Order: sequence, then structure tokens, then C-alpha cells
Amino acid sequence: MADGEQPKRARAARVPPEEPGDAPEATDTRESETSRRRRRAQFLRELHEAKQLRDRVQPRRARAARMRQAMRMRTFRW
Repeated sequence: MADGEQPKRARAARVPPEEPGDAPEATDTRESETSRRRRRAQFLRELHEAKQLRDRVQPRRARAARMRQAMRMRTFRW
């Protein structure tokens, strides 16, 4: 973290809480929620695509990762 820069949590804590009587802000909140979900879905799609590309480009590493995951699943206790 650079000098003078504050952590994100500290900045978010200073935002005043939303009041339920504000109708215009409620629509903004809903729109921001839908846009956040849309951005998140796009990010997850790109992440999945990047993982598939990495697996195609580095098959040996992908196979080793699958083997490690399989071993983890076999040794997991319910």
C-alpha cells in the first residue's frame, strides 16, 4: 500500500447508511446491484475461459493439477 493510501474498508466505513425513505436511491441501488451482477458474471466467464486456455496450453500442468485435486477429494473426510 502506498504512503497516504487508506485501506478500502476504512473508506467504505465512512459512507453514510442508506435511508429507507429515499425512493430515487432505491432505484440506483437496484441498478448498481444489477450492473454489479452483470460485471461479476462477465468476470467469471472470462476467468473460466482463461482457465480452459491455460489447460489447453499447458496440458502437463493441468494434468498434475487434476491429479492433486483428485487426491484431495480422495483423502477428504466427510
